[in-house]
Amino acid sequence: MSHLHPIISITGSSGAGTTSVRRTFESIFRREGVRSISIEGDSFHRYDRKEMKLRQAEAEQAGNFNFSHFGPETNLFADLEALFRSYAGNGSGRMRRYLHDAEEAAAYQQEPGTFTPWLDVPPDTDLLFYEGLHGAVVTDELDIARHADLLIGVVPVINLEWIQKLWRDKKQRGYSTEAVTDTILRRMPDYVNYICPQFTHTHVNFQRVPCVDTSNPFVMREIPPADESMVVIRFATPKGIDFPYLLSMVNGSFMSRANTIVVPGGKMELAMQLIFTPFIWRMMERRQRALAAL
Repeated sequence: MSHLHPIISITGSSGAGTTSVRRTFESIFRREGVRSISIEGDSFHRYDRKEMKLRQAEAEQAGNFNFSHFGPETNLFADLEALFRSYAGNGSGRMRRYLHDAEEAAAYQQEPGTFTPWLDVPPDTDLLFYEGLHGAVVTDELDIARHADLLIGVVPVINLEWIQKLWRDKKQRGYSTEAVTDTILRRMPDYVNYICPQFTHTHVNFQRVPCVDTSNPFVMREIPPADESMVVIRFATPKGIDFPYLLSMVNGSFMSRANTIVVPGGKMELAMQLIFTPFIWRMMERRQRALAAL
């Protein structure tokens, strides 16, 4: 953690909705004039798309049917921790991009599913913003979570998470229901061991809960919209959170526990703006004081 070089880390599973949270923070950064460097978790996968397919085939031939993007075998956990540690220390570090599609790849004259070369983090940024699978991973060998100043978990109820993944992979990537189901099953051990434990380290968790029947996510034809959902927002430490203000500003919200507020799904972005804008103000104030003390 660092007053001079703060880190915000958004962590959540594939299909959890971390991308929409990132867009909310980008809006805050633009409005508040914050110079951020954005890091995507996919850029710390160990293998590019082609090699991952080869490695997965090799793993299955060896009898390992749980080889997935969620575990330590396929990710550069140590490199991600090194980036967090280095940035918190002096604002430096090494980063790269993962090129998801042809549009992203064209700018680099590379194939989709590949990585750009490693580069130094740009100088003179106010904070580092991470969004991906492993922003709060803690293992026997490393502790990524301890370097972040603000850790946010995005955790839909599991059936909704699967519905969102099924819809995205089928509609946007052309996968079959069977293929996506196989991916979900293959990832389950790593999901339990490396994704879920992160949410005990986060400072704030957002969990969207649909108010419609999602009993069988594999036959759902659409993602339940925000207006058919509630969002449970849990604060690990509620001290300093102005719950009366939030309740007055977000219509339809209520407290379910002393550290938990529930808001209508359509108000999730508003709630995030109200909750995290003061966090950003305080981070930038501490940074200015730290800079003045140099």
